Amino acid sequence: MPKAPVTFILNDAEAALFVDAGAPLIDVLRRGVGDLTPKHGCGQGTCGACTVLIDGKAHLSCLTLAETVEGKRVDTTAGLAGGPQLHALQDAFIEGFAAQCGFCTSGMLMAAKALLDASPDPSRAEVIEAISGNLCRCTGYEPIVNAILTAAARTQRRAV
Repeated sequence: MPKAPVTFILNDAEAALFVDAGAPLIDVLRRGVGDLTPKHGCGQGTCGACTVLIDGKAHLSCLTLAETVEGKRVDTTAGLAGGPQLHALQDAFIEGFAAQCGFCTSGMLMAAKALLDASPDPSRAEVIEAISGNLCRCTGYEPIVNAILTAAARTQRRAV
């Protein structure tokens, strides 16, 4: 199988490697660079567990070809926290019990981050729409929606 060179920024660090042509980004992230935070769920783009940000927009890494991130920025949950300080979303998820088994959490966090980056003060309906591609079997979604709204409110207070 032919290999393609791919260089991209992963959570503020350059990643450069050869990838199999047609390899999904999730495989390159997990096996190629060792970032295990995107979860391999359905492999068909229906669960959202593998959600990452590519140039600030939410993408399903199981459906994204690795060679398409050449020269782009890829952010995963591993890069959310600023050192020991958790991201406001992570704090709100912990405090609001928005993560139970945790399998969907990284995808939910990345979908929520894309939303808050684009719309810092979203409505409940916007939050629901933003995470609509992410499945959770544990929480019933209400704690997740509330955590995202809490993080948005806290971020807004810090910005003022």
